[in-house]
Amino acid sequence: MNDSLRTPDPSPAPSAPGGAPTAPPVSDELREHFTPLLQGTLLERCGIELLTLDAGGGTATMPVPGNTQPAGLLHGGATIALAESIASFAALLQARAVHGDGAHAVGTSVSALHHRSARSGRVLASCEPLHLGRQVANYLVDVHDDQGRLLSTVTVATQLLPPR
Repeated sequence: MNDSLRTPDPSPAPSAPGGAPTAPPVSDELREHFTPLLQGTLLERCGIELLTLDAGGGTATMPVPGNTQPAGLLHGGATIALAESIASFAALLQARAVHGDGAHAVGTSVSALHHRSARSGRVLASCEPLHLGRQVANYLVDVHDDQGRLLSTVTVATQLLPPR
């Protein structure tokens, strides 16, 4: 099985910082569907793991080692890739909820504000919807370090495409 979709441990799903509820754990059906799609992708290279997911958002994690800039800090681009990935997966589920099987979602805009960085450990991206429509889904993603400190705030806009 692809490490980026490994089954999370059986402990309760992580809650977003502040105790907000998160989406359910990624189902075996979704893992089975996504695993072949992720082979050889940026998600695999960055070590991104989906923990929870539904059309309303989810959580994903990524190691800091291997995703740093030359100064040893977590690379801002890697942080954005993590945030855009979890938002895009949620948008895909929203597209399928609205338009049925075979629908897709594509990113149209990403905006990130980096508050601080990390040098080690893992980071957790928590995604929640700002708008869930028939044509567009927008998400807010907060990225925190192992100590729960806010590293980045990222907004992701997506367009929902019906099957072709």
